[in-house]
Amino acid sequence: MSFDIYSQRQRKIRLRGNWSMKSFYSNPNFLSKLAFAFFAGVVIFVIVLTFLFVWYGRNLPEPGQLTERDMKLSTKIYDRNKKLLYAVYSDENRTYVPLDKIPLALQDATVSIEDKTFYQHGGIDPFGYLRIVKNFITKGQITGGSGITQQLVKNVFFSSERTIKRKIKEFIMSKLVEKKYSKKQILEMYLNEAPYGGTAWGVQAASQQYFGKDVSKLNLLESAILAGLPQSPSYYSPYGVYPKAYVGRTEDVLRRMREDGKITQAQYDQTMKDLKKLKFESFSPKFKAPHFVMYVKSLLEDQFGAATVESGGLSVYTTLDLSLQDDAQKIVKDEVDKQKNLKVGNGAAVILDAKNREILAMIGSKDYFAKDYDGNVNVNLSLRQPGSSIKPLTYAQLLAKGYTASSILMDLKTHFPVDGQADYVPQNYLGNFRGMMQLRFALGNSQNIPAVKAMGIVGLKNFLTTADNLGLHNLAPTSENLSKYGLALTLGGGEVRPLDLINAFAVFPDKGNYKSPIAIDKVVDATGKTVFQNQENRVGKRVFSEEVSYIISHILSDDIARKDVFGAGSYLVIPGHTVAVKTGTTDNKKDNWTIGFTPSYVAGVWVGNNDGSAMSPYVESGASGSSIIWNRIMSRILKNVKNEDFAKPQNVNAVEIDAFSGGPVHGGDSKRTEYFVKGTEPTQEKSIYKKIKVSKNNGKIANETEIARGEYEEKEFVVIREADPVSRDGRNRWQEAIDEWIKSQSDSKYHPPTEISDSKKDEMTVRINNPKDHDRINSNDVQISGEAFSSKDVKELRVFINGEQKGNYDGRKNFDEKFALSDGTYEIKVRGKDSDNREAEVSIRIGVNRDWDFKEQPTPAPTANPTPTSAVPSPTATPTGPSPTAKKND
Repeated sequence: MSFDIYSQRQRKIRLRGNWSMKSFYSNPNFLSKLAFAFFAGVVIFVIVLTFLFVWYGRNLPEPGQLTERDMKLSTKIYDRNKKLLYAVYSDENRTYVPLDKIPLALQDATVSIEDKTFYQHGGIDPFGYLRIVKNFITKGQITGGSGITQQLVKNVFFSSERTIKRKIKEFIMSKLVEKKYSKKQILEMYLNEAPYGGTAWGVQAASQQYFGKDVSKLNLLESAILAGLPQSPSYYSPYGVYPKAYVGRTEDVLRRMREDGKITQAQYDQTMKDLKKLKFESFSPKFKAPHFVMYVKSLLEDQFGAATVESGGLSVYTTLDLSLQDDAQKIVKDEVDKQKNLKVGNGAAVILDAKNREILAMIGSKDYFAKDYDGNVNVNLSLRQPGSSIKPLTYAQLLAKGYTASSILMDLKTHFPVDGQADYVPQNYLGNFRGMMQLRFALGNSQNIPAVKAMGIVGLKNFLTTADNLGLHNLAPTSENLSKYGLALTLGGGEVRPLDLINAFAVFPDKGNYKSPIAIDKVVDATGKTVFQNQENRVGKRVFSEEVSYIISHILSDDIARKDVFGAGSYLVIPGHTVAVKTGTTDNKKDNWTIGFTPSYVAGVWVGNNDGSAMSPYVESGASGSSIIWNRIMSRILKNVKNEDFAKPQNVNAVEIDAFSGGPVHGGDSKRTEYFVKGTEPTQEKSIYKKIKVSKNNGKIANETEIARGEYEEKEFVVIREADPVSRDGRNRWQEAIDEWIKSQSDSKYHPPTEISDSKKDEMTVRINNPKDHDRINSNDVQISGEAFSSKDVKELRVFINGEQKGNYDGRKNFDEKFALSDGTYEIKVRGKDSDNREAEVSIRIGVNRDWDFKEQPTPAPTANPTPTSAVPSPTATPTGPSPTAKKND
């Protein structure tokens, strides 16, 4: 009955619920309210939009001013001392040409790449505004979405500020312009108004500048190149910072034209072939610090837009020191020219303020205006292989994992497995192997095998993550890089921009903090308003600890640590100054680097050839190549500057260590001083010196019986162990290399016994551990302990005091018990028997609360037994073997 009532109630609840859901959607009142709310929302949106258009539409210029505007103002770029470097487009070059004189290919190319629906929309591309919303949501930026009409309006009437306010004004003016002018008129004005780089405004000036011909004579390829420039003239210009960037942009233009049906596939294929053979007119603008200026110009365009940079009348105050720049430029050119016999064709350099990362000088090549090679290419912004110059980044991560500057890394021929390939077997720069090396000397002498091992311990992903954090974004830990690179990356197998690598080195003098490089300090617009003030990089991002950074800096400034490979007093030394420095050379001699720093300055130099061809094999780091240039530049920087030492952190200790092993001071052996982060100082437990009890009978490891009988001597050996963290199959290849090396060592200290002695192992032996023979015990409670040794089971173990049995420990190998003894002298005897009925005993004499009287009661001889016995000397008399021969570190 109760169940029926419950079931009825549940049915009513379900019915009521179904009715409620249906009524929710079918209720006329609800639909009316929903419709009203939607209508009200639309009305409010229209009112707000109308208000915004009316408000921002006040005092807008007339569309007719498109053809009546004033000339644009030039942007001026200054150095840090307000010396003029360059006036951007101060001599604006413009020739107006009608649309019928402009090739149809150029018109079509421009529409395809800039605004494919130009002829369909009324001045505004709706999909473009969807892109604005997308970029605002995903990037927090007001970018994208401008069609040809909007770009024309923006170039003529507005600045390039990226705000909603400007977009609304741009929207209104674009609609007004579309009403006043035809599509052909708008396209004609745009093509004559757009910036194409350099002093070229409009397609006629651009055609003359790049191709030396009238615009009407342009072919399809030349038209496609020009059509791609206005988006970012400094970036895509063949005379700009990235002189090959136009290639990809031109390919995009041609692809769009093909997709839009403006050209055929055959035309596309042929034009792409022609692109590879294209030659531009020579270009020789006269300005100071050209590579740096073009770099700054590209940064300005990213910040403010090309139109504002080209004609906005900006005053740009940079970080460059023109005097230092000119001197460094001259040094690079002079020294590169002197090394022609070494096939050194070009050089580049960057000088930074180590504290705030301001760029003080940037030399992109030996001669920007050279015609015999791509002198306008800024090598500092190109990708090059760093060679060994990147090793400090690996070692810094190793120190962060708890290793120290005295940690041993064996420099031996070692196999490193590679999935699906033959083992990787790296070689050293000089082709030799140095055996035992402490980290300080491995880094100082730039040995390759220890560096590869360091990378194996650090791990590829960790290295890439740190590299990315240091601004080497081309080495970010992407899936592609993780599969592309291996342990050789620490030897410079990847590619980096010189500017980024040199800036990464600044993390060491700046106590482990990363800051991006700064080129622009302040920008002032034509009205005198400061529109940009650099406030970045004042704090930085922590990458390494202050302690790790100091130790790396100290190693790199230690001329003794590198003398075995580079020699003492090489070009890596600046007399009278503490300077840390690292070199790098790729295996194929295509790149040679020297990067060094003081607490205040960082200077890096690269030499090589722009075309990637190899230099002479006789280019040697520290003796030729980049190091000579670096030495002259650093000497110029530090001229009349007081020496600065790297400040030692409080958490770093200077500790005396054994010079040979890197461990604790070892007897009278050679010593040296090393720096350690507190808590990482070497201990005996981590020492490579190991004491082993060696049998006097056969030289093997003494067994328990021999030790109990005292038939051993304690000797010291050098025992080296390395784990192999990159093993794929469980083999320890690192240790295998060590074991092979040990075989070649004649010194007996490297050859400890490995087998346990079998001498007398079948004999029975007993020992009293406490007290010692002839001890005086100042207590009536006497603690007595002993043990038995036998290869068989111990059957009996008994204690006798003055001949009377006091303890029975049958079935045990040892005992430790307290006995109550009155004042007097005693003989303590321990007797044992094993399962083979072999017996042994030992005795000692002690005095309780008095000395033992040797004259009155001489020590009796051990009791004879049917089987051999052993009287064991006091454990305090443990013999010690000779210490290893002293040896100083390489």
